[in-house]
Amino acid sequence: MTTTSTSRGRRRAPTRMRRAAGRAAALQKPRVILALLVLLGLTSVMLLDGYLRAEVGGDERVRTGASSSEVPDRIIDGGPILTFRGGRATTVSVPKKTIALTFDDGPNPTYTPQVLKILAENDVPATFFLVGSMVSRYPGIVRDMVQQGSEVGIHTFTHVDLSYQSDARVDREMEQTQLALAGAAGITTTLFRAPYSSETDAIDNYSWPVYKRLGQEGYTSVFVDTDSDDWKKPGVSKIVGWATPKGTSGAAVLMHDAGGDREQTIKALPKYIKRMKAKGYTFTTVSGVIEQRNAGGGRTAAPAVAGARSGNGPNGQAAQDGSATGRLQAAHRKATGATLYEGKALIVAVAVAEYALPVLSAGLIVVGVAVMGRFGMMVILARRHYRQRNRRRFGWGPPVTRPVSVIVPAYNEKECIANTLESLSRSSHPIEIIVVDDGSTDGTSEIAREAAYALGMTNVRVIRQENGGKPAALNNGVRSASCDIVVMMDGDTVFEPETVRQLVQPFADPGIGAVAGNAKVGNRNTIIGAWQHIEYVMGFNLDRRMYDLLRCMPTIPGAIGAFRREAVLQVGGMSEDTLAEDTDITIAMHRAGWRVVYQEHARAWTEAPGSLKQLWSQRYRWSYGTMQALWKHRKSLTDKGPSGRFGRVGMPLVVIFQIVTPVCAPLIDVFTAYSMIFVDFTAALLAWLAVLAVQLGCAAYAFGLDREKYRYLLMMPLQQLAYRQMMYLVLIHSCITALTGGRLRWQKLKRTGEVATPAGVS
Repeated sequence: MTTTSTSRGRRRAPTRMRRAAGRAAALQKPRVILALLVLLGLTSVMLLDGYLRAEVGGDERVRTGASSSEVPDRIIDGGPILTFRGGRATTVSVPKKTIALTFDDGPNPTYTPQVLKILAENDVPATFFLVGSMVSRYPGIVRDMVQQGSEVGIHTFTHVDLSYQSDARVDREMEQTQLALAGAAGITTTLFRAPYSSETDAIDNYSWPVYKRLGQEGYTSVFVDTDSDDWKKPGVSKIVGWATPKGTSGAAVLMHDAGGDREQTIKALPKYIKRMKAKGYTFTTVSGVIEQRNAGGGRTAAPAVAGARSGNGPNGQAAQDGSATGRLQAAHRKATGATLYEGKALIVAVAVAEYALPVLSAGLIVVGVAVMGRFGMMVILARRHYRQRNRRRFGWGPPVTRPVSVIVPAYNEKECIANTLESLSRSSHPIEIIVVDDGSTDGTSEIAREAAYALGMTNVRVIRQENGGKPAALNNGVRSASCDIVVMMDGDTVFEPETVRQLVQPFADPGIGAVAGNAKVGNRNTIIGAWQHIEYVMGFNLDRRMYDLLRCMPTIPGAIGAFRREAVLQVGGMSEDTLAEDTDITIAMHRAGWRVVYQEHARAWTEAPGSLKQLWSQRYRWSYGTMQALWKHRKSLTDKGPSGRFGRVGMPLVVIFQIVTPVCAPLIDVFTAYSMIFVDFTAALLAWLAVLAVQLGCAAYAFGLDREKYRYLLMMPLQQLAYRQMMYLVLIHSCITALTGGRLRWQKLKRTGEVATPAGVS
């Protein structure tokens, strides 16, 4: 905050307005950051959900036909369980008359509970090799699985062929699955089965280094020696037959509880269990197999500890308790410390993504329908408005020829005020001009007087006041006006000669209390200017045609508007309660029973913000002020008569089309970008182009109605990619400011004075 000093060198305390401005400025940066964080949060939720569904980071490559020359023969010819105790690779076979029943690719919310029920009914344990992304989505199933006595192992997080992946990706796949298990069931595991693996003789020179590396970290890799091939859906009898080992041999049997339609597996499983029990077989887990082999060899069961690199195993407490169930789950480790809490955080984050994405998707559909419906309604009503107002016989009543007062509020407008007065000097309608200098420090009032003198204008009054804001300046002008109709314009705006005459003609109708003019962007030959030009023609003016017919015009632009003086005084003048005084008084007019119309032929040329920073500042004030005005007049929703009409027609339209829809609109762009990158680029691109074509068609129609040059529409695709995103952030920023109770003051934009006359605009 700065202070000023007097000519004697004494320091003077900042004024109340300066202190308020300083506090407002201090609050804006955190709110901008919060607005960005909101959008980042939406993107993160989508990326997390896409990662869980293997749409992000998915890799469907499966290696086949590679050499196994570097794999020891004893491993290729060994049993289905591979350990690296003491750094030496060793395989373990399943004992005779024993089945290590394993399931891959789960958990699945449909089939895994059915498998668990069948296992419980037959008192059979099994080992489930789980995909981490599925664990994080269905933690309850995993918790039931562990409590029931079954054992779990890692099947990577996204079901990728690890032989294609970097060491960092391998670590990430293992660590994330361990975290998912920790969050779901409070355990980690030492067991691992690689996706797309089968028997040990399928180990090749690319996958062998992965198994060695994981073995050195304490993992036990599990293969199969009897595959049911249930994923082929060959029929129940074949699944049972293919899962049956020859003679009395033991077997590590593979089935699937997820990854597709598993109805045949569900039907085959109870038959298979009964058949094997009838043959004298017992069922156990992978840890149970290792327990039996260790006991038979005179060694105690001490499965290796997995996760040495990730920190998920060495610090974990052994989950087994010496009971039968504990021995069957010897590979489990109790998750503690950071692993446990990070795992729970992962489960919560996934739950949020799981519930948020359907909501966001539904919101996307609603937003899309609303946007398309708005376009359709605008085009239909705008066409009707154009035909109605441009008929030869159309008229408002007897011509309005009496003088009117033009009020020009000005604050530091030295670059523009002379051009504004010059344009008014050519007015074809009799006017008095009241320039209200709102405490300018750049000599605006002197420049205005000099310009009026040079132009020979005797109808100009310059009023100076202490800086009080635009509403105070306008109210001062209204009180000083001598005419019953007042025209309000900005100090950076220029009128055409016919503008005032066209603007006041609707007052021939005694029921009309205010008229909105047609604001044009004068400095449109820059990229930012061209973007705003498109927005003014398509958004503001096309909207106003629609609102005019519906008799619920929400805003009379500050750049060009006309009012009955008595109507302004009736509603209390320009209010300082909001930052959008133009929206505030327009709604107040409706509630007081006055009609507000749009006059397309009354054109004003205004200087739009020339930089992104100024544009953000202006639109932020507009958006926030509109929300303030709507909240201020919320009681119109339950009022009767004209006030109730605006409340039940105009206010919902403004809320839906100017707040809710734009706030939700980033979903369309985020989903589109997401789909282009991770799902189907061609389909997403075509959908985006289709929406762009609809918008381009509406814009072209609006340009045709306003007789504008179509060449500016070439900037529209870039506008959709850059400018629109900024407007979304501005609106989100405004919503956050409103929700946090922040307040802003009237902000002065830097002007250049380049908008001189309409003739200078191409």
